[in-house]
Amino acid sequence: MIPLRDNVPGVHKPVALYVIMALTALAFLYQLGLTPRDNFWLAVTYGVVPARYFVHPAGAWTGHVLTEILPFFTYMFLHGGWLHLLMNMWVLWIFGDNVEDVMGPGRFALFYVLCGLAALAAQMFFSRTSMVPIIGASGAIAGVMGAYLLLYPHARVIVLIPIIFIPYFIELPAVFFLTLWFALQFVSGWLSTSAATEGGVAFFAHAGGFIAGLVLMPFLRRKDRCYHCYDWKRRRYEFDSTGRDWPFPPGSTDRT
Repeated sequence: MIPLRDNVPGVHKPVALYVIMALTALAFLYQLGLTPRDNFWLAVTYGVVPARYFVHPAGAWTGHVLTEILPFFTYMFLHGGWLHLLMNMWVLWIFGDNVEDVMGPGRFALFYVLCGLAALAAQMFFSRTSMVPIIGASGAIAGVMGAYLLLYPHARVIVLIPIIFIPYFIELPAVFFLTLWFALQFVSGWLSTSAATEGGVAFFAHAGGFIAGLVLMPFLRRKDRCYHCYDWKRRRYEFDSTGRDWPFPPGSTDRT
């Protein structure tokens, strides 16, 4: 299932989201100018190789322990190809602007990095001896999706389901789409572990980032910016500034 758009209207310009996407795009453009060999070494050096931290002595790879902390942050700006980059940035664009609306740019940037670190920790825990570099923003983006689930559970998400060669479009409640997505990541992670495979999709990073988003969001949200949030105590949405109840009808001031 590929999300195409949601129906939560954005209020503020997502400044932090723009910066994150621009930095990620610049990093990918830099990767495009490298040879396959240099790209591999970039992934090994600035991506995270779990065995480098669990098997080999600290600092054995780069010669300095502090140098090996940098990949914890740079890994989420590297990608393995156009499809990897475009899918990640598209999903971030759909869900990220509404989460930044609630947090503000500074808190959202902090939230994004913390979710990326939590996602990395989860993946490393389940692949401690792996020599395959972990790269990509999907773990941090999964955190954004987790926050979105708490903030806008009854929002509507239009998704594309390719059936053989026929595209099928369907509108789903965000709570259903995001919960199903998380369940698939978690189950796929366990199946990949039992199959003893290395490389491919870091499913546990997705699951770990998603859980981190659920946990961190209540601490970083700003009540004064929560324009369309769901109030779990009253079991209803907040009113927007015009006094209308949420969610809005389909097609009204949608941006994503």
